[in-house]
Amino acid sequence: MRIILFYHSLLSCWNHGNAHFLRGICSELLRRGHDVNVYEPENAWSLQNLLRECGESALEEFHAHYPGLHSHAYDPETVCLDKILSGADLVIAHEWNTPGLIAALGRKRRESRSFHLLFHDTHHRAVTAEAEMAKYDLSEYDGVLAFGEILRTLYLERGWTGQAWTWHEAADTRLFRPLPEREKENDLVWIGNWGDDERTAELYEFLIEPATSLRLSTEIYGVRYPAPVRESLRQAGIRYRGWLPNFKAPEIYAKSRFTIHVPRQPYARAMPGIPTIRPFEALACGIPLVSAPWEDAEGLFTPGIDYLVAADGKEMREALADLEGNPDLAESVAAHGRRTILERHTCAHRVDELLAIYESLNTPSPRSGCGMETAFAGRARAAIPL
Repeated sequence: MRIILFYHSLLSCWNHGNAHFLRGICSELLRRGHDVNVYEPENAWSLQNLLRECGESALEEFHAHYPGLHSHAYDPETVCLDKILSGADLVIAHEWNTPGLIAALGRKRRESRSFHLLFHDTHHRAVTAEAEMAKYDLSEYDGVLAFGEILRTLYLERGWTGQAWTWHEAADTRLFRPLPEREKENDLVWIGNWGDDERTAELYEFLIEPATSLRLSTEIYGVRYPAPVRESLRQAGIRYRGWLPNFKAPEIYAKSRFTIHVPRQPYARAMPGIPTIRPFEALACGIPLVSAPWEDAEGLFTPGIDYLVAADGKEMREALADLEGNPDLAESVAAHGRRTILERHTCAHRVDELLAIYESLNTPSPRSGCGMETAFAGRARAAIPL
């Protein structure tokens, strides 16, 4: 099958978490023999920031870790969609594309009807920037891939699409795996970007204060940390390491005893059930994880078994102290979390779901009634067209 993907960037994961999942999905599709082509705008902000901060060597490292992956850069003003879409069976456009490109792809779908066209949303802007997302014209799309059930429901309720599927992110377990040969050098590691103040208070409560009060040997990786925050980390004895290529995360997890998950406010409050990709990857690496408040509304994991849960800073300190002082507990949590990933949440599972969705579009089922759903492989679910 010839698959065309329009995404913000495959090459750069600088403040761009969707690149993690995209790389895993592309790798799995290529492994199965599909013809996969990724297109990204030549002026993508993530890539520009990566090159500005790290230079061309960052791209050389990417190609060394993903020798089979490459992307095509295009100029949004002059792109020739007829040439790109020739022979395509499935086209997916990510929500970080411009409304202009999304509409143009819809027009090409209407003209040819020779390929299926899906919109992929992996962000919280449907909640936090509704007017912005409403600008996307999805009228000619076959449907929406939403990375959480609540997001899928929003698309349907607002009339932005007539059909949508829940398609969670997942771990590329060929890359994200335990590395038991690495010696432990740190107690706690956190890999994540500072962001736009969506979790500033939470990071102090669940990360910085517990690490400081317990005197844990702690490292933090990520970008966009303001100078005052970096100074606070320095004074707390926490080592801030800056940007980390995502493909190096397994090495960092392997040399640390445990990690934490601090959801951004939109996911913790307005969009329960969406863990984002970091917990999938951490659990796949076999590192014990403690999560700040997050409602697993879709039953992706078993809280308290696959990972520990802390309702506030006090409980986070207690949970981290338990992991530090009880190796058996740490080993049990890590083993359960990894087992759940391998059973349900790998990129191979998500490719199975995607291919099932594609086949369903080739063999549409009759209307069954308002509110009904059709189940596909794994956790991908489709709503009956409105």
